[in-house]
Amino acid sequence: MLEQKLKEAFYWFHQNPELSYEEYNTTAKIRELLEGEGIEILPYRLETGLAAVIRGEKEGPVQALRCDIDALPIKEESGLSYSSLCPGKMHACGHDFHITAGIGAALLLQGKKEELKGSVRILFQPGEETSLGALKMLETAACDGVERIWGFHADPTNPVNTIGIREGYVSAAVDRFVVTIKGVGCHGAHPDDGTDPIPAAAAMVQAFQTIVSRNVNAFHPSLLSVTRIQAGNTWNVIPETACLEGTVRTMDRDDRKLYEKRLREIAEQTALAYGAAAEVEWIPGPPAVYNDGGMAELGRKKAQELGFLTVEEERSLGGDDFSFYEEKIPGCYIKIGTGQGQLIHQPGFQVDPRVLLPAAQYLAELIRDV
Repeated sequence: MLEQKLKEAFYWFHQNPELSYEEYNTTAKIRELLEGEGIEILPYRLETGLAAVIRGEKEGPVQALRCDIDALPIKEESGLSYSSLCPGKMHACGHDFHITAGIGAALLLQGKKEELKGSVRILFQPGEETSLGALKMLETAACDGVERIWGFHADPTNPVNTIGIREGYVSAAVDRFVVTIKGVGCHGAHPDDGTDPIPAAAAMVQAFQTIVSRNVNAFHPSLLSVTRIQAGNTWNVIPETACLEGTVRTMDRDDRKLYEKRLREIAEQTALAYGAAAEVEWIPGPPAVYNDGGMAELGRKKAQELGFLTVEEERSLGGDDFSFYEEKIPGCYIKIGTGQGQLIHQPGFQVDPRVLLPAAQYLAELIRDV
């Protein structure tokens, strides 16, 4: 019985979480489950993760389904009977559900491949939590010739049998910045003998927020968060340097460029005003996730046909490296209700196993309905 098979697989993946790029046992288990059902594994060279293919017996497009597989360095506190067996690691983002639903969809498609038009590649992708794992898959030929790609995510804000979907932007571009302010260190009792980088750092923290409030269109979702401030190592010495680190989240491409430009200007000019100097490192991450309109409409229609409740997918300033695929291929990223409870990346997060079979059926029907 497929439902029981999926539950057993899900429990195993949940109990055996592996962090980004360490998903060796996870990959082996996925391979075992797929090959046991006669599903072809593509010969791409990946350290962890794999790509499988179901070849339909009718002419049609090449599609792909992305399923991420890595866990998080979080101690589980869910109280589940099948809780993580790996101390300090858990599937706190639902990737165990993503793996299992992807396997279920593959089995359903394989079972009816005589009805399938074209072929479907199931991408079991490593390292999504690093925001760069998709690039590992894209380094292979896994997406060559793919005409559209589907992604999905566990949604603990909605009950089972709920599909969240919308056209357009659904999650943000993710960028990181590091600002190093260089002054001149000196005795804490004699600040006039040096150049204190700390007042400059404090002024920058405040000034950066004017990008949000004064430079960006108020109707465009975006934010800037300074998440780390570091300076000095003792109480009576003014340090030579101070460091600020943080993240910028945007949906509009022009806003993304604007943030980098203004952040550099504010950092450099503020430091100069305090007699110091600033070096800015801008570390770009994945772009914003954008749902193709036609695919979103198909996803909504198919959900309704199968009896799911459909809701407008909530936009988030969180990110997902699914967007790297969308730079090359039209895509759609769907939220699947997994039971209301603690949010993702929290130690009590859990997925209701009753979602496994319906999610697999939905994904398989969605892909088959070309």
